[in-house]
Amino acid sequence: MSTEFLHKEEDEFLFRFRQVPMDGYRKLTEDEIDKLKANGNEASSWDDIFVKDPFDPSLVKRNTFYGLCRLGPFEDRMLAFHDFYMPIGITDSTVISSDILSDCAVHHCHYISHYIIGKESIIYRVGELQTTNHAKFGVGVIKEGESEDLRVSISVMNEAGGREILPFVGMNTADAYIWAKYRDRKPLMKRLTTFTENTVPFRRGVYGIVGQHCVIKSCHIIKDVNFGPAAYVKGCNKLKNLTVDSSEEEPVQLGEGIELVNGIIGRGCRVFYGCKAIRFVMASHSNLKYGARLIHSYLGDNSTVSCCEVLNNLIFPFHEEHHNNSFLIASLVKGQSNMAAGATVGSNHNSRGNDGELCAGRGFWPALSTTLKHDSCFASFCLITKGNYPAELCVPLPFSMVTDNAQKGRREVMPAYWWMYNMYALARNSWKFSSRDRRIEKPVSVETDFLAPDTVNEILAAVRLMELWTGRSALEEENSDEYCRQYGRSLLKKGEKLRFEVVTDKIEHSPFPVRILKPVKAYAAYHDMLLFYGMKTVSKWANDHDLSAQDVLAKFHSSEIEPFENIGGQLVSSARLEKLLSDIEDGRINSWDEVHAEYRHLAEIYEEDRLRHAIAVLEYLAEDEMKSINDMLPIWDEKCTDLNVWIKKEAVHTKQKDYENEFRWVTYRNREEREAVLGGKITSVKFTLPHYDGVWKK
Repeated sequence: MSTEFLHKEEDEFLFRFRQVPMDGYRKLTEDEIDKLKANGNEASSWDDIFVKDPFDPSLVKRNTFYGLCRLGPFEDRMLAFHDFYMPIGITDSTVISSDILSDCAVHHCHYISHYIIGKESIIYRVGELQTTNHAKFGVGVIKEGESEDLRVSISVMNEAGGREILPFVGMNTADAYIWAKYRDRKPLMKRLTTFTENTVPFRRGVYGIVGQHCVIKSCHIIKDVNFGPAAYVKGCNKLKNLTVDSSEEEPVQLGEGIELVNGIIGRGCRVFYGCKAIRFVMASHSNLKYGARLIHSYLGDNSTVSCCEVLNNLIFPFHEEHHNNSFLIASLVKGQSNMAAGATVGSNHNSRGNDGELCAGRGFWPALSTTLKHDSCFASFCLITKGNYPAELCVPLPFSMVTDNAQKGRREVMPAYWWMYNMYALARNSWKFSSRDRRIEKPVSVETDFLAPDTVNEILAAVRLMELWTGRSALEEENSDEYCRQYGRSLLKKGEKLRFEVVTDKIEHSPFPVRILKPVKAYAAYHDMLLFYGMKTVSKWANDHDLSAQDVLAKFHSSEIEPFENIGGQLVSSARLEKLLSDIEDGRINSWDEVHAEYRHLAEIYEEDRLRHAIAVLEYLAEDEMKSINDMLPIWDEKCTDLNVWIKKEAVHTKQKDYENEFRWVTYRNREEREAVLGGKITSVKFTLPHYDGVWKK
C-alpha cells in the first residue's frame, strides 16, 4: 500500500491495527516455517507472518504470502453452509498483507489483498478480493489527496442532476428525501455533506472487511467492498466500491451474474440473476431480481424490482415493480406503490432537456401499458388506467382513478374511486404492508393506514377544488373563485344528480378540459372518509387510555388542521419538520446519528400529533354543520358504526365478486377442479380491516 500520505512517525498499518490489534499474535517458530514450506507455501518474508494459537500449519497448503499477514487460530474441522462444506485452513491462494482470522476456510483464491476476513468465514474460488488505499466502500466522500470530481453522488429524482445525495452506511429514505427535496437551503446541504464526511475516516489506509460467518464463493472481481456478518455471496461478476450492511439477524444475499458498483446494500437485501446497479442505495430488505437495472436511485425498504429499468429515482418503502417492460425514471414515488407491465414513466421528455420530474403520493398505481409524461404530480392512491397520456398531469384528488377516454379524446378523473368501488384493495393495503415489514430496526416509522394526516389533508384540499370546479361548471358568467366555490358546495351538498358535466382545465396541460366523474357521490365519499378518520382516531385513543370522547376532546382540543409531510414513509407535521431542519442548520444537531434519534422521537409523538389533527378535522366538519363537536358526537358515532359495517361488507363484496364472476369458471372442468386450485369459495376477508370501536367509554 502506498505510504505517500502517511504523516511523520506513522506506518501503513495504522488503521489496520486499530481494526484488529496485534494482541495475541506471535511470529512463526522455525518448526512451523519448515512445515509450511514442506506444504508448498512461499512468503516474501517469513518474519512478516504472524499467527495465533492454536495454529496448525498442516491446514495451510500451496499458498504465497506477501507483506505482513496474520493467520489463525486454525483447528482441523469443517465449516458448513447449507450443503456446502469446506475444511478450515488456507490452500492454493495468494494473500497480500491481509488478516485471515480464526477458523476461516480460504481456498483457491487467486488474489486476496489488504482484507480482514472475519472468523469462520468461507472464501472459495474468488478471482480478486482487493482493497485499495483510497477505498470508500460506497460512501460519498473523498480521501486525502483526491479531487472533488472523484466523489460518488446519486442523482435522484432528476436525470439532469441538481438533487444529488451522498450515500452513507445507514442512510434511510427520510435522509435521502430531505437532502434531495430542500435544495434551496444551502446551509442545510452543507451540513448534511459534513455529516456524511464524518461517518468515515478522511485518511487513507482502511482495510476491507469480510465479517464473521460470511460465505463468498465463485466470484470474479470484488474490489473495495465491506461485508457485514453472515453475508452470502455467490457467482457475482463484479462488486466494486460497496458496503454490504449484512448482519446475523438480517443477512444479505448476492447471487449469480450480478454487477454492483458504487452503492450501499442494506440489511436483509437480496440481489440475484444478472442484475446491475450503479450509484445506488438499497434500503433494508429490498430486492433486485432477474436482470433488473437500478441506476442513480434510492430504493426504499421492503421493495422489489424485477426485470425492469429504474433510473434517477427516490422510492419510498413498499414499492413493487416486477415486469421486464416497465420503466421508471426521474421520479419521487412515495411508496406502497406498484408499477404494472408496460408502464413507462418518464421515457418521453417534453422539452429539449432531460430535466423533467414526476412526483407521486403513496399508493401510486399506473396500470398496464400506461405512458405518463413529465412533469406530472399525483395525489396519494391514484390509479392510472391503461392509456397513453400525451400531456403533463397534476391530479390533486386522492384515491382517484384517472382514465384516458380515447373515444372522446380527453382525460377523466373519478375522485374517491377506491373508497366507492374497491374497498378490498384499500383495506388490504393497511394490513399487507405492515405485515410485510421485515425490518428488525425501524429508523423510519412507515405509516401504512390509508386514512392518515397526509391523505386526509389531500382530501380536504380536494373537497375545496371539487366545490370550485362544480361552481365554475354550473355558472355561465365569470365569477370570483369564492363565489363559485360556495355555489358548487351548495350543489354538491344537496346530493342530487347534476344536470351538467363538471370539468376543469387545471389537471392536464392541454387545450382539453378534464371531466370529473360522479362528483356528487365522490364528494359525499370524501366527507365519509374525513369523518371515519376523525372518529376512528379519537375512538382508538379514548379506548386505549380508558377515557371518554369528551375527555379526549377537552384535553387535546385543536382547531388548526396542520400540514403534514411524508418524509420517507414517516409522517411528520410541517412545523416539526421545519424545526428539525433548522436545528441541523443552526448546529443543534451535529450528526446523522442525532438526526436519526430525532426521527425516532418524532415517531414516538406522532400518535398524539395525529390525534390533534383528527380533532381539528372533526372541528372542521362540525363547523360545516354549524354545530359543536359535542353536539355532533352522538350522530357521528351512529354514522361511523354504520360505516364500519359498510366497510367490512364492501371489502368482502369487492373481493368476492371476482370469484363469483361466471368467467372465472370457464377454464375448469368442474367445481371440484376449481376448488382444488383456488381453495374453495371465498367467504370472508382474511386480513385486518379498519375498525371503529365507538367513542363512548365502556
